[in-house]
Amino acid sequence: MVEKKQNKTLRSGLILIGTFFLGMLVLYGIFYFFPNIIGETVTRLERDVTVTDEGIADAVEKVYDSVVVVNTYVNQRANSSGTGFVYKTESGTAYILTNTHVIEGADTVYVTFTDETVVEAEIVGSDTYSDIAVLSVDEDYILAIAEIGSSEDTRLGDTVFAIGAPIANDYAWSVTRGIISGKNRLVEVDLTDNGTTTTMVVETIQTDAAINSGNSGGPLANSNGEVIGITSIKFASSTIEGMGFAIPIETAVAYAEQLINGDSVERPYLGIYMLDVSSVYQNPFYYQEYYRSLTDANVTSGVIVTEFDTNSPAQTAGLEVGDIIIKVDGNDISSSAYLRYYLYRHNIGEEITLTVLRNGRETNIEVMLVAN
Repeated sequence: MVEKKQNKTLRSGLILIGTFFLGMLVLYGIFYFFPNIIGETVTRLERDVTVTDEGIADAVEKVYDSVVVVNTYVNQRANSSGTGFVYKTESGTAYILTNTHVIEGADTVYVTFTDETVVEAEIVGSDTYSDIAVLSVDEDYILAIAEIGSSEDTRLGDTVFAIGAPIANDYAWSVTRGIISGKNRLVEVDLTDNGTTTTMVVETIQTDAAINSGNSGGPLANSNGEVIGITSIKFASSTIEGMGFAIPIETAVAYAEQLINGDSVERPYLGIYMLDVSSVYQNPFYYQEYYRSLTDANVTSGVIVTEFDTNSPAQTAGLEVGDIIIKVDGNDISSSAYLRYYLYRHNIGEEITLTVLRNGRETNIEVMLVAN
């Protein structure tokens, strides 16, 4: 009886040991054939630059020496400062991209390279509405040329970083890191041209990388060290944080090439004077002549045609004073800024369709676009 009990215990022990070794063998097989099933490695290869939790130093080094600090002067007095970067060389000349508002009104511009060399730069050209400006220096001064990437290939959540001179020159070549927070963001911004301020809508890349005054004109780069945008706009208020904006590099380069080639940047022209419907509701007493008709027609957004230039394309096409433009090519128009945005997406010689309200009825009018 005792011997029988001992044999039973022995068998149970052998089964337990066998089960343990079998389980270990199965576990070994899982690790051997599926090494990533439990976790994932911290280091990963994105394109040709290794990104780790320790940072993006390799990517920063690729673009760092192409970045310059831009200081402007009026009558030998300091005027403003910002950032720029060398984006190409040609026939012994290096071309630097920056923002128009960085050099606005300046008669002298100096750029400082990362080796502390200071050089007077020539203003090749600038365009207020795109906020793109081009400077040039002798190619012998440059230390590096930025590699141009593609903003169109980016995805939400992609790592990006900005390099610039926030606040003051003491913080020049500061690097801030973030992600792509949004694409194709339409942002309203006031742009000044020859003393006239116009509200424009700009298509931008949104990022949470810290962007402050002085960063304007600097590069926004991806984790491979390729420039995908030019930092230009920052929303700053007590209620909004972590929202920076950059002009897509494709847009910037397209305008830069026109400026370098000596071509004037021409935009389509309608030849109308406009009043936003929202302005009427904000000042009903001042705009009494429009307020009653808008409320009677229950119109809440759009642009009112108040006057024409002589023989303007819009008047020739059949628009009338008092027409309310509510759509351009089917896109809703909430203000004159959005009207300009959709208008400027077209080239001279193209035709657009304006949807207008006239006496309470919608009418489509085809307008052939010409240069101003």
